[in-house]
Amino acid sequence: MLYGWHGKAARVNLTKGKVTYFDLPKSLLLTYLGGRGLASRYLFDEVPLGVDPLSPDNKLMFSVGPLLGTIWPTASRYTVAAKSPLTNALGYAHAGGFWGAEFKKTGFDLVIVEGKSETPVYLLATDEKIEIMDAKSLWGKDTWEVTDILIEKHKSSHTRVLAIGPAGENLVKIAAVINDKGRAAARTGMAAVMGSKKLKAFVAVGSKKTQIFDEEKFRQKVKSSVKILLSNVGVQEYGTFGTSILVGFKMLRGDLPAKNHIYGNAPFGMDLTGEKIRDTILVRPQSCQSCPIHCARVVKVDDTIFEGMEYETIDAMGPMLWVDNLRDIAKFNIEANKLGLDTISLGVTISFAMELYERGIITKEDLGYALMWGDSEAVLRVMNDIAYRKGFGNILAEGSHIAAKRIGKGAEKYELTVKGVELPRQEPRATKGFGLAHAVSNRGADHLYALPTLAVAHNEKAAKILFPEEWVGELLDPKNPKYKPEMVYLSEHFCAVSDSIGVCKFSTAETWGLLPKDFAEGLTYLTGEEFTGESLMKIGERIVNLERSYNVLHGYSRKDDSLPYRVLNEPLKMFDPKSDYTQEITLPNFSGEFKPPYVELDELLDRYYELRGWTKNGTPTEEKLKELGLDFVIKRLKQK
Repeated sequence: MLYGWHGKAARVNLTKGKVTYFDLPKSLLLTYLGGRGLASRYLFDEVPLGVDPLSPDNKLMFSVGPLLGTIWPTASRYTVAAKSPLTNALGYAHAGGFWGAEFKKTGFDLVIVEGKSETPVYLLATDEKIEIMDAKSLWGKDTWEVTDILIEKHKSSHTRVLAIGPAGENLVKIAAVINDKGRAAARTGMAAVMGSKKLKAFVAVGSKKTQIFDEEKFRQKVKSSVKILLSNVGVQEYGTFGTSILVGFKMLRGDLPAKNHIYGNAPFGMDLTGEKIRDTILVRPQSCQSCPIHCARVVKVDDTIFEGMEYETIDAMGPMLWVDNLRDIAKFNIEANKLGLDTISLGVTISFAMELYERGIITKEDLGYALMWGDSEAVLRVMNDIAYRKGFGNILAEGSHIAAKRIGKGAEKYELTVKGVELPRQEPRATKGFGLAHAVSNRGADHLYALPTLAVAHNEKAAKILFPEEWVGELLDPKNPKYKPEMVYLSEHFCAVSDSIGVCKFSTAETWGLLPKDFAEGLTYLTGEEFTGESLMKIGERIVNLERSYNVLHGYSRKDDSLPYRVLNEPLKMFDPKSDYTQEITLPNFSGEFKPPYVELDELLDRYYELRGWTKNGTPTEEKLKELGLDFVIKRLKQK
């Protein structure tokens, strides 16, 4: 008997309209845990070099970890993975809410979707059963409409739906999978892969319980873990204000990217804080499944009540577009969720287009309308053009990296991507740890792949536990490159574990509220298998190296672990907090000079690769792969 995992998987062939079931080897679950780790292993094994991400040969995986379906705090997150249409290599996204836990209750740890349906379909998962259902009447509808229709059709108090909107249907490469109406598995274009397969939605209605090896000890560990989390200052702030609490902190240090990263903050930024949301549009806090933090915000704009206004969206759809109005940003959030668009990539892509418009590289004749900074009506218009691939929106729907190549005329200097994926909402010139993390992330520019927040949060307590005390001063200086590779190296492992067991990073690498040893104890009581903090982190290292090797097979190397032209070559401008954000100042690089590099990337990469046991070109060595039990990877790399 398996504890923690169900050990069940399904293969859904949409071309043949056939579902088959198989058991997951226990050894595989112990080696990769579940969620992201399990999905990455199947992606490596089954989707080789040469597969077009939007072809029927790509495979789409939905997976959950062992803690889903239990009362473990913050255990809500699922993974959807495939070869990415943005990176043409590793792709995955994850989201919280309630869908993941309900999917786990259907008795599956993994579902692999293959082929392509001739007509639109959706999947229905019930107890140990997957059905392919007709979705012709749902095609063309937005994610909110589809969710309401399917909940009404499959009536249950706990029916949960994830869906794609028109953006996914139209193969927009920055499209997002939306579950529970307000949660987005957004990055790397997984919704476009769903659209390419004519897969409109996935409904989960389950009743199977996760079997727990030692229920009493597990329950006691849950209780103590909740207590630890709720005593953490960072967790308390998220519970009080949501992730928008970050806006005020980032305004002070130039880490609120604005106007396509020309600026590190905006003069109106303090009008977009968690306090402003509380005082104007907040209805109530909300949590995901099994979460004591309650970081989500339910807000009301006009007559619409929705879950949203998370930090990344506020910055991407606010300061990046020079939009200073909370209500307008909320309207963008609603529309993006309905259309099924990744608000990070969307905001960065529109910001890129706005700068091109300002510089005359694209014109009113190209767009059919003006695209000026701060024009909210134009933002809504271009957003819909992207989702429906209308006019110039058809080019922007490819994401800003491909769009820049198609536009030409020097547009490449103004795109903000890594490996084809738009930068998340950190400013690498102000936070060197995030600069390195964005550059080396295996799924493209990504704040969650490493989430090296120790420095920006000045988390001295955790830093002293994790690193030598003599490092702490320089480690906790965000603008100092010293010890940032060590920080990224460690946090990447913890993040891989978090994604694979299915917990939110607000309980792990964001706050270090719970440590690897806490999860090891919980997993030991849950599964009956012996875990330690060290063994969990070794699994995280294995996952990172497996994913890196998949990218190497697809031609990735040191040259791709880079940052956008602007970040490396232009000084950071910001509005001075000392002047109440009225006066503009320019910041030098770390050495105090006004010349590049503004992120010491070569130095950071050399040290990071050394820590990883990779070559100077960023390839995992045979010695490292053997150490991690990845001998099968060595064979594939040699074949290439």
